[in-house]
Amino acid sequence: MPPVSHATSEPRGPGRWLLRFEVHVPYAYEALWPVLTTGDGLRTWLAAADLPERRLGGPVTLHWPTSGTTASGEITAWDVERVVEYTVSGQGRIRFHLEPVGTDSTVIRFLNERDGSDEERLDRLAAWHDHFELLEAALEGHPADWPSWTDTRRSQLRAAYAS
Repeated sequence: MPPVSHATSEPRGPGRWLLRFEVHVPYAYEALWPVLTTGDGLRTWLAAADLPERRLGGPVTLHWPTSGTTASGEITAWDVERVVEYTVSGQGRIRFHLEPVGTDSTVIRFLNERDGSDEERLDRLAAWHDHFELLEAALEGHPADWPSWTDTRRSQLRAAYAS
């Protein structure tokens, strides 16, 4: 089974969406937690991150290298080694819920609740799918090489989500 399954989305009112992914990775949740909650970990697959206080209410700033976008907000859910949620400007609510499967595998239940048009919804589905593939590579010891990253894979994913 591929680690990143096709996502789902549902409307949450006019111009608002809830995007969902279920990602299965062959790593214990203890290995995943720092990749989702530290600047060094997030940088390997998602964005450069400033997380000076890793706790509920702590500030967070994410800098996406592929788009030049910066988003600031706060940690809106924090349950050590289980749930982390960032609510940031322009990106909405980003939630990772880890569920161990045995001793060496984890399911990430991911939610992103955000504003946007249907076209933006498709863009975000493709972007998150791409990032979760980058997460898998980072866990395997191959962090994202942002200077050489292209949007080829993301374009393929967007076309698949649009069909």
